Amino acid sequence: MASVLSERERTVLRYVVHDFIETAVPIGSRYISKRHEDELGLSAASIRNVMSDLEYLGYINHPHTSAGRVPTDLGYRFYLDSLMKQEAVSESNMRAIRENLNSAEEEEEVFRQSSKLLSKISQQLCVVTSPYLRRGVFERMELVQLSTTRLMVIISLQMGLVRTMMMEVASEIPREKLDDLARFLNERLSGLSLDQIRESFADRVRDVQDENSGLVRLFIESVDKLFVPNKTEKLHIAGTESIVEQPEFENPKNFRGVIELISNEEIIIHVLEKSSVPEGTRVTIGQENEDEKLKEYSVITSTYSLGGVTGSIGVIGPKRMDYARTIPLVDYVARAISEMFSNTYKS
Repeated sequence: MASVLSERERTVLRYVVHDFIETAVPIGSRYISKRHEDELGLSAASIRNVMSDLEYLGYINHPHTSAGRVPTDLGYRFYLDSLMKQEAVSESNMRAIRENLNSAEEEEEVFRQSSKLLSKISQQLCVVTSPYLRRGVFERMELVQLSTTRLMVIISLQMGLVRTMMMEVASEIPREKLDDLARFLNERLSGLSLDQIRESFADRVRDVQDENSGLVRLFIESVDKLFVPNKTEKLHIAGTESIVEQPEFENPKNFRGVIELISNEEIIIHVLEKSSVPEGTRVTIGQENEDEKLKEYSVITSTYSLGGVTGSIGVIGPKRMDYARTIPLVDYVARAISEMFSNTYKS
């Protein structure tokens, strides 16, 4: 239950969250009173009373029998939304990120290097997906018969992305028929995403299913091959060694949990894709994550754009992560990738 906090409660909560992120040790009233004496000017007893109120309201709690408190998911959320000031990305980190991206010779190398560098800077687990091509917008199709029984289908997406597929056909089809069919499909499908085409293709061509070449029927039967990329999004993961060194994973159970999470790429891709937003970053904390394996983690995600399609970049770490520093880092890397590809397509 979110509550309106007094200025004193807000200040004490900010110190509890900030100091716990920094030390990984439950925070006591005496620690706060000594460390922040100049700024706070409250006795340990006064701070203890405020912390009791914050605990009652659900923003902090006791871990086991410790005298100190740690933030709850609600406490972290209030800190992010109302108390935290994001840090600016340093000039050195911005330079390293730009140089790293510019040195990559291929698209996949961009994503791989981005995940490595971001994990190194943030000291967390970083994941970057290749673009979600099934969200790409159809621009045009070309049909080229390579032999009596082989047909090449060339699908162009907006902003220059191209996919090619081979199909087996029963017999040679006249060039004029191929051109007519391509023209017909371009009219019916232009402006739709591959996902939309896959889901509605049969309905969109229902009036010509019986054309005598059999190609439309073949296309209906092969819709998943044609309009869904034949490989899942690649996932580039870096920073495993960084995350397992966090104090949270000294417990063998927690250590096994993070290893299982890293091994399950489907969960990570699902989380990144579902969490991605058109602009800016999104943070989900603990119980805000739908998947049970992520209930003890926070996930920071952002979206980059490549040729009209998008991909995701994210950081997964313990809830006690340095949000003020990591959120702008994730956002900066995503924007840098988008800008680099935008310049590539313009040139």
